[in-house]
Amino acid sequence: MNSLAILHASELVTLVGPKRPRVGAEMSQLAIIRDGGMVIREGKIDIVGSSNEIEKIAGDAEVVDAGGRVVFPGFVDAHTHLVFAGNRLDDFERRARGESYAQIARGGGIWSTVGKTRAASDVDLLAQAKKHGEWFLRSGTTTVEAKSGYGLTVEDELKILRVMQRLNEETPLEVVPTFLGAHAVPRNLKTDEYIALLVDEMLPQIARQNLAEFCDVFCERGYFDVEPSRRILKAARKLGLRLRIHADQLTNSGGAELATELNATTADHLEKTDERGIAALKSAGVQPVLLPGSVYALGLSDYPRTREMIEAGLAVVIATDFNPGSSPTPSMPMILSLACTQMKMSPSEAITAATINAAYSLNRGNTIGSLEAGKLANFSIFDCEDYRELAYWFGIPQTHSVFVKGKRVV
Repeated sequence: MNSLAILHASELVTLVGPKRPRVGAEMSQLAIIRDGGMVIREGKIDIVGSSNEIEKIAGDAEVVDAGGRVVFPGFVDAHTHLVFAGNRLDDFERRARGESYAQIARGGGIWSTVGKTRAASDVDLLAQAKKHGEWFLRSGTTTVEAKSGYGLTVEDELKILRVMQRLNEETPLEVVPTFLGAHAVPRNLKTDEYIALLVDEMLPQIARQNLAEFCDVFCERGYFDVEPSRRILKAARKLGLRLRIHADQLTNSGGAELATELNATTADHLEKTDERGIAALKSAGVQPVLLPGSVYALGLSDYPRTREMIEAGLAVVIATDFNPGSSPTPSMPMILSLACTQMKMSPSEAITAATINAAYSLNRGNTIGSLEAGKLANFSIFDCEDYRELAYWFGIPQTHSVFVKGKRVV
């Protein structure tokens, strides 16, 4: 059938509101309809209202009874490293024994994954990425931003981005591709040599083949300092790519200010960003993408200054940072829990940060991120009666079903 009616949601969490990212008190306004429902036609939301209203106009639509469960927009995960080969179990064990991020990086870390990803065929990479994609869908996530960065050669970076294309063609998960060739400098090249390769070869090929929407840089001491990051991102912008920046994760290295200077769409991580960086982000309207999963998984305690960011009027986003080393989780419900318990966000603020604000950070706020007429019917039904339960009960699956464009996929 081309029509679907959703009925009897205990809470239909619509997030209907301003046609822009939500800030300040707006982040707590979820526009919930109790005993809510929707009519969906041709994969898009047609009508949202009370179940009584929906029943009267549903006609011959197929009916899905939510049974007093909560219905959310599909989560939008705005920072992942979805495509890679293998795992980093050795790193995990070394960290459990007390070794630091820097100690592990010398013999493992990114380089462990780069080696495995280079050695993997596109068929093998696609198979593992599809498995990861299923994890996201089962957690209620229907759109992910995905970064390259585990190839670090022209051939291997293109391979990763083409796998993302295949995921969009062959799975229900929407993948937004980001080029992160500036993830680390290959050991066989000098920094200047690799930057020239990024600017003169990789970026032009990626832009010409339309393989990425965004360009990202790991702006951090020992990886890409501010000046090399500026050069790479300016080159990407000239080629029509939007900008994102890994900023101030390990040190307060000026990443937030660079994001402001270049009018980047997002600055991600920000664990070390101070009040000056927060003010800079606000002045340029850069959205912070906060990644509590990586702080947790690394055994650290320096979470971003989230309350200060919200009080400053920033349109905060939260995301998983799914990757094999520092945040091996695809679970947005887990990130909601961390956001509430460790970053002192309210449950409603966290929901907003994981849906409509994240959608705007990916230039998709007009099509996903809320449940309102005209948007794609991407939504999840969770086995709880109150939206706050999703962050409250952690470590257990609460997903009942997941729909993408009106079709049940979980």
